[in-house]
Amino acid sequence: MNSELKQILEQVQNKKLSVQDAILKIKKKPFEDIDFAKIDLHRKFRKGTNEVIYGAGKTAEQIIGIIKTMISNKQNNILITRLQEEKKKIISKKYRIKYFRDAKIGIIGKTEIPDGAGTIVVATGGTSDIPVAEEAAITAEFFGNKIVRLYDVGVAGIHRLMAHIDDIMNASVIIAIAGMEGALASVIGGLSDCPVIAVPTSVGYGASFKGISALLSMLNSCSAGVSVVNIDNGFGAGYIANMINHMETKK
Repeated sequence: MNSELKQILEQVQNKKLSVQDAILKIKKKPFEDIDFAKIDLHRKFRKGTNEVIYGAGKTAEQIIGIIKTMISNKQNNILITRLQEEKKKIISKKYRIKYFRDAKIGIIGKTEIPDGAGTIVVATGGTSDIPVAEEAAITAEFFGNKIVRLYDVGVAGIHRLMAHIDDIMNASVIIAIAGMEGALASVIGGLSDCPVIAVPTSVGYGASFKGISALLSMLNSCSAGVSVVNIDNGFGAGYIANMINHMETKK
């Protein structure tokens, strides 16, 4: 349960807010229709995090309209994924935006202070996987997680990975990102006692089939505890890692 909902319930408990006013706050405007988009204003109540803007396929003007609606409804910290730099330049004329070129991510407002249960390790097989890794890492950082980046530690030189064995064994969640044959996830899965989220990338030569080879390898991992997201889906991996790192005990 997220802190905003807890605050409303505590106000009711302390008789600072009536039950009817609390119901109104929770029920009011579950979404806002702005013609080309329906902004989900209740997502934080349901999922613990606000809606994220997927920038690909949207015009800069549409993204600006969505941002305006979010801010008017007190969502001041906004994550925009798959945002092309030319759109970022247009948006920056209206809103102050921090842009991460490798990850193609834009952030309006600020990231949460790290308050997860532990550390999320983001590891890549090679340097070419870094754009996907940065999408994952920045997403997880935005939602309030401490990140350790281990880049270019693939199985072609496995001693590079073993040099960071303490980071791997102390992690709460590991995101393993690799193209080619995708072997990194299985190796990390065999070394760690935490959930491993495998991300296949479209990096590789012809028979890698733009990431399908890595995807199938990761799906067939013999290491228990390895789950797999879609090809190049750094955002999805970062989001899931954040959820795992913020799990609360449910009674």
